Amino acid sequence: MGKQILIVDDAEAIRQTVSFYLTENGYDVLEARDGVDALNLLDGKAVDLIVSDVNMPTLDGIEFLKKVKNDDKYAKYKFTPFIMLTTESNDAKIQEGKKEGAKAWMVKPFKPELLLEAIKKLLT
Repeated sequence: MGKQILIVDDAEAIRQTVSFYLTENGYDVLEARDGVDALNLLDGKAVDLIVSDVNMPTLDGIEFLKKVKNDDKYAKYKFTPFIMLTTESNDAKIQEGKKEGAKAWMVKPFKPELLLEAIKKLLT
């Protein structure tokens, strides 16, 4: 079984696009519509890396990241790498995300090869 990656984005087209590139490169993929959906998926799943949007309804990407990194319920994911894949390019938001534990920040539209390169680097 390959490494499992969780994609969290409220845009189905983005989830499908990222999922396509990841599965083509041997990764197993889980998808979630927002942070709440993702937290529910994490309950009992093995996830090696998370790719998350920032601007989502219900629970945004930064709050989702904080919850995963700081809530004891998700302790086994405390060191799971996060890549934020978002339209958000505000420096303050980027700094907040990195302060909370995001390992990479990529702005949409993105180059699939750069995302794959970042994933490979974080999983080795």
